[in-house]
Amino acid sequence: MNSLQDVSTPSVQSRPCLHWVRDLLTGLFASLERARTRRLLAQLDDRQLSDLGISHADRINELDKPLWR
Repeated sequence: MNSLQDVSTPSVQSRPCLHWVRDLLTGLFASLERARTRRLLAQLDDRQLSDLGISHADRINELDKPLWR
């Protein structure tokens, strides 16, 4: 039994490059999701905004934000 090799996969913490790539992809996907939801927000009419409790000014403020925020 002592001659068995450890064939477990390395964790992300032991591979800093993978950690950096994971963080980059997470940020990219979050930015794309924000862009998608802002496009949907831009398509809502005044009645739909009212139903959601969002003012016209709130919508404009959200749509004016840059992609990364």
